This record gives sequence, structure tokens and C-alpha cells, in this order.
Amino acid sequence: MNCRPEDMLLYAVTDRAWLNGETLESQVEKALKGGATFVQLREKELDEELFLEEAKKIKKLCAEYHVPFVINDNVDIALKIDADGVHVGQSDMEAGKVREKLGPDKIIGVSCKTVEQALLAKKHGADYLGVGAMYPTGTKKDATAVTPEVLSEICQAVDIPVVAIGGINKDRLEPLKGTGVDGVAVVSAIFAAEDIEKATRELKEAVREIL
Repeated sequence: MNCRPEDMLLYAVTDRAWLNGETLESQVEKALKGGATFVQLREKELDEELFLEEAKKIKKLCAEYHVPFVINDNVDIALKIDADGVHVGQSDMEAGKVREKLGPDKIIGVSCKTVEQALLAKKHGADYLGVGAMYPTGTKKDATAVTPEVLSEICQAVDIPVVAIGGINKDRLEPLKGTGVDGVAVVSAIFAAEDIEKATRELKEAVREIL
């Protein structure tokens, strides 16, 4: 296993929809200052060259804060910049193939919403699982919700870290209590906030209270 359960506590997923004239780099730095424990660079619209440039900057930042940094879905970019790993969804490249490309020491995260998917991802070499969406979300229009019961079953079925994702904010943490989850992954709860550093710090404290 290439990542620790404590790395999952507050997992930040980037989204340039909230930049408002700011750079992604400066937003990520605020999240890191606020205590984000893991960063995923998620870019669905950028062309390869800009993505590569952005990825290099964010990787450098995360290294300064000693926080794991993974790329969403794009294995080639992860290889080119030597990121800490990759996060893939069910419709992306399967974890076993990603492992072949990245080698044994990189982090591979896999999105799943059922126990079957979770067990398969673990079998194929996933280091952690992203389970959701827990709530309807703006970033994933087609995501159907996963119940806290299913989240709990997944946490019991696997021995790798599990992070809950999807529409989570400070007011929606209570149902996650007692599920065995290792942390939460958020997008807008951090990056849409007026004060990113403060929002990150407060969310981290709130997550600690329910785990």
C-alpha cells in the first residue's frame, strides 16, 4: 500500500470553475496551508500542454507541504511529471493496467460505489478507494448517491484506505460517522469558498470530530 489512512483525512480535488481570476496554484497553496492532506488535479478541459504545465506547478507545491499528489485519469501526464500517482474512475483505465504503466511504488486510487467494485479494485492493485457520490453534486452530473450503509459495507470489505466523495461539505458529515471511512474528498467545499485556507481548516476540524 502506497498511501496511509491519515493521508485521506481531507482530500482536495481541484476545479478551475472557481478560479475567479486567481491561479489554480495559489488556490491549492491556500488549501495546503489550511491543512489539506491529499491533492488530486482534475482537469477535463485543458489541452495537454497546459495540463502538463499546471501539473508540474501543483506537484512542486505538494512536495513542499509533504502532501501526496495524484492526477485524475491521465496516466501519461502522471508519468511525464512523476506524480505520486493517479486516480481513475470505473470508466477509465482499469487499475491493473494503470499499475503496469506506473510501476509498484505509485499511488492508485479508484472510484467505486459497490462492494463488488471495491473488491475488484483492491484485487487489481488499488491503494485507496474513492466512494460516492454521497450526495448529488455539481461536478458529476450523472452520479447516483451511495448510502452511508453501502459506504460502511465497503469500508468493512477492504483493508485499504477509503475516502468518501460527492457533494460533501461541513454540514453533511454526520451520516458518515461510524462508517469506518478514513476521510472526505471535496471540491467546492474548499475551492468555492471565499476564504479557502479558513474553509479547509474548519472542514478538517469537523472531519476529525466525526472519524
